[in-house]
Amino acid sequence: MSDQIQVVHDPARQRFAVSVDGELAGFAEYRSRSGGTRRDFTHTEIDPAYGGRGLGGTLVSAALEQTRAEGLTIIPHCPFVAAWLRRHPDFAGTVEWPAGAEG
Repeated sequence: MSDQIQVVHDPARQRFAVSVDGELAGFAEYRSRSGGTRRDFTHTEIDPAYGGRGLGGTLVSAALEQTRAEGLTIIPHCPFVAAWLRRHPDFAGTVEWPAGAEG
């Protein structure tokens, strides 16, 4: 039997959250920038109880896909998001790298 994994956007809290069987397992926080045309990802966290399941990648993938679909620029200040983006060059056209952190 597999776990029910869901990623939801919570704009009021400026984050995307991943849940497993209805329980919060982690989140990716962001700040809206430049009048809402940029999404600056600042922190990603997965509860250690859910570690090793690939939930961080699932969460970030969904968050960045939605950000790209909304036509927003991604700014990866979060090291996890930056590392994910380096492994997925198909996002290159939607990323603005912070100084010193180019992909």
